[in-house]
Amino acid sequence: MALFVFNSASKMVSSPFVILHFILICVTLHCNNLAEAKMNPRANIVLILTDDLDVSIGGMVRSTSMHVCHCICHFAQHLPTLLVISSLMQFVASPLCCPSRASILTGKYPHNHHVVNNTLEGNCSSTAWQKTQEPETFPAFLQKQGTYQTFFAGKYLNEYGNKKAGGVEHVPPGWDHWFALERNSKYYNYTLSVNGRAQRHGQNYSEDYLTDVLANISIDFLENKSNRRPFFMMVSTPAPHSPWTAAPQYESSFPNTEAPRDPNFNIHGKDKHWLIRQAKTPMTNSSVEFLDNAYRKRWRTLLSVDDLVEKVVRKLEVRGELSNTYVIFTSDNGYHTGQFSLPVDKRQLYEFDIRVPLLVRGPNIKPNQTSPLLIANVDLGPTILDIAGYNVNETQMDGMSFLPIMTSKGNSSTWRSDILVEYEGEGSNTSDPACPLLGPGVSECFPDCVCEDSYNNTYACVRTVAQAANLQYCEFDDNEVFVEVYNLTADPFQLSNIAKSIDQEVLEKMNHRLMMLQSCSGQSCRTPGVYDSQFRFDPRLMFSSLVPHRTKRRQTLK
Repeated sequence: MALFVFNSASKMVSSPFVILHFILICVTLHCNNLAEAKMNPRANIVLILTDDLDVSIGGMVRSTSMHVCHCICHFAQHLPTLLVISSLMQFVASPLCCPSRASILTGKYPHNHHVVNNTLEGNCSSTAWQKTQEPETFPAFLQKQGTYQTFFAGKYLNEYGNKKAGGVEHVPPGWDHWFALERNSKYYNYTLSVNGRAQRHGQNYSEDYLTDVLANISIDFLENKSNRRPFFMMVSTPAPHSPWTAAPQYESSFPNTEAPRDPNFNIHGKDKHWLIRQAKTPMTNSSVEFLDNAYRKRWRTLLSVDDLVEKVVRKLEVRGELSNTYVIFTSDNGYHTGQFSLPVDKRQLYEFDIRVPLLVRGPNIKPNQTSPLLIANVDLGPTILDIAGYNVNETQMDGMSFLPIMTSKGNSSTWRSDILVEYEGEGSNTSDPACPLLGPGVSECFPDCVCEDSYNNTYACVRTVAQAANLQYCEFDDNEVFVEVYNLTADPFQLSNIAKSIDQEVLEKMNHRLMMLQSCSGQSCRTPGVYDSQFRFDPRLMFSSLVPHRTKRRQTLK
């Protein structure tokens, strides 16, 4: 079984973290594991969601460890047929935590679920979200179906627990067992909502380190749940999100690791949007030192995710349930560390921020699989519902089930050729006192006055992967209506914006497809790319339906 997967839009997908633990645990599978599966004809489902885990800049690759590669290759020779790892090419609907998580839960693009950023005002876990979208999430459908027992542990949405929106007493529909983190990712000194009651944690490692707490809660659920009903379990870790607090035993790991020096590292984005052009190149030594340290810390937090995955999968195996369980591993968005001289963050339109890992093992998935077909995180909900036997066409979800792709029952000719990425930039109405020359409208600024976001960092992209094309087309909602286009086959690191040199007919078609996707809903979001030959290129129509405050804000910016 090959564990390194290559495809048309990526360099390499491999994992010293999660994949290794799947291997170590699954080699001990026995045939009698099928006994429990016969009791539950429907498969169990485990979704493990990490926070800010990239795939493009090495978040899943410990390149310095030959020992890990040796272990993977060694155990691969002894894998039973019941172990299946399928690696798929997944993109996020928005490269920011709350909008992306809302897309996972609802199966909808941001223009349909209306979560635009990580604030209550941006609809992140707001009362409006709770009333209009939470009843339409896939866990709510699972609960209504009445077959599955549902369990959640970890980070939900960034503003969950805000007293202005019900506090931790609010338990979203769809969850029988609820252990949700109040607000954003932390490792110590946090509050959990335990079925609507506040449980406060301090800074004692053995009792409070959040990743380990989530592992223990998950194991307790598996030990005490009903054996006569299938289950859906979602575990959402804080790692590798900042503040990057490692468990004590891992604090010294990877002492010599640096952020990858890929071709787009520490170079000027000369033909990109102004926000990218404002980054200082070359970065200062202190900035490079900071991002290298951040990169090491991120990897250290992932070692505890390894432990969590191992505990959960081992428990499934011991209980005889692993062979009838789909295990899905992914992230809410990617990350960057020095690409185009941006220090550390997400939010940008490039592969390092919008591509995330997607690893799946489970019943009827043939071994050694990879697929060039385009998966979006809006597809996770439809896929989980499909596994559960729920008719996705009875929902308003924009995504499609990729279960037929994994089980080789789908028709690739009817699969989509493009997906939508949307992001609404955030900024401050006043100038940063430390960086007055930048003026108002920017945010996420570093001490050297390099800013990661702004009001007019608002864009929409169509990402196309087909036999004849591997392209990305993006438009910004700014005074320029700035356009970026990349040929990912010829330019995988997105060094050259070809918007001014690409064939005009291709440009018009991608613009039209982008407009179609930004107005799609439900079934109309799932069709392969269709173009109208009579359409004429007018990029200024792109954001005509957006709210008025953007127009006012963007006029104050470069």
